[in-house]
Amino acid sequence: MHRQNACFGQSHLPRGGVSRAGRVSSLTPVTRVGREHDREILRLAVPAFLALVAEPMFLLADSAIVGHLGTPELAALGIASAVMGTLVSLCIFLAYGTTASVARQVGAGRTRAALTQGVDGLWLATGLGLLASLVTVPLTRPLVRLFGPGPLVEDQAVVYLRIALLGAVPLLLMLAATGVLRGLQDTRTPLLVAVAANGANVVLNLVLVYGVGAWEGLGLAGSAWGTLLAQLGAATALVWVVVRGARRTRATLRPDLAGIRAAGRAGVPLILRTLMLRASLLVMTYAAARLGDADLATMQLALTIWTFLAFTLDAVAIAAQAITGRYLGASDAAGARAVTRRMERWGWASGVVTGAALAALSPFLGGLFTSDPDVLELLVPVLLVAALAQPLAGIVFVLDGVLIGAGDAVYLAWAQLVTLALFAPVALAVGDRGLTWLWVAFGVLFMGGRAVTLLVRARGDAWLRLGA
Repeated sequence: MHRQNACFGQSHLPRGGVSRAGRVSSLTPVTRVGREHDREILRLAVPAFLALVAEPMFLLADSAIVGHLGTPELAALGIASAVMGTLVSLCIFLAYGTTASVARQVGAGRTRAALTQGVDGLWLATGLGLLASLVTVPLTRPLVRLFGPGPLVEDQAVVYLRIALLGAVPLLLMLAATGVLRGLQDTRTPLLVAVAANGANVVLNLVLVYGVGAWEGLGLAGSAWGTLLAQLGAATALVWVVVRGARRTRATLRPDLAGIRAAGRAGVPLILRTLMLRASLLVMTYAAARLGDADLATMQLALTIWTFLAFTLDAVAIAAQAITGRYLGASDAAGARAVTRRMERWGWASGVVTGAALAALSPFLGGLFTSDPDVLELLVPVLLVAALAQPLAGIVFVLDGVLIGAGDAVYLAWAQLVTLALFAPVALAVGDRGLTWLWVAFGVLFMGGRAVTLLVRARGDAWLRLGA
């Protein structure tokens, strides 16, 4: 794709450095290579971060627009969003796995093979999206009833969800196409598409929910249709970019069953890893619910803030996926290790910055969400514990990205299972002592356990599988 040749094959810089002005550089080779890595990480991570921040804007815009319809409509949107969010979480492997496989082919200089694998990922996303719609649309009401809403909220949620689930195909195509572009070392295009889609979503929601002129609009159903149309437009744009690249390299656009099956098999351990991540959050929510309503509300706010900070750390992890896959595809083990060490520093530094910011803002953040004095009192110590865990989270996110980029998902799934097995019983045991102790267990056992398993793996050689 565009700009590929500018970054492919830059595993090492020439030893005799000359500045743009023609003067001999005084920087050591190690320093120059480190700075080159920094520029590459920033080139990929900054657009990835902005795109990640843009993603929740869909839900924020929908919530702001639907909220003026009434409380039942807003509650219905919350239930539908929880179901759709679970679908996205389970299928995130379409982005992560595709990024790793495409980047490997790119590193090996096989752009046509990279785009062929990307097209396989698009076909897999299409098949899974159709299957998800066929299975879940008839089960919409039972799914909604799992949340125990009242009759009015239930009916509204069913209406919204039935429309939203029709968009499973474009939603999963967005994930797969984004993964292809990241593997091609392009994070700018997904950002531009995300910004355009958010703008379209706001306009469509306003028009379809409240109407225009003499037309009164569709109410909550209009929000579902508006979001569906915006996602369809985003998926079309991203797929078009991938298809254009495939045509340029004469990569096949026909579905290849062997390639689709291989992409699906590669995604299984990533799905298991994601399920165990979700399970850890469910354990914490369950433990908080046993403490009372104020604790549960505090947990929701703390997890919301933690998730937002994760966008910063996940941006570096996305860069790690793309860069690691490319180095290993080029059979450059030394380069992969060097850039991994550099990204570890970025992880630590990002975690320190986000941790310091969270600690400084902890007395004030609660007031943005609630005026409940009990929640505000509980939230500050929880956020301080979360702030202390941020440096660990930084290294965890980065090394998670490195190993996903290396195709080491089976190890990640087993390591996550071990960590969850250690964390869950302790969390349930200490949860009765208060929310702060629950977050201490999360920081020490869950994030700490993940950090240990990832650092041990990264220091070894098993993940350094070279070649396309």
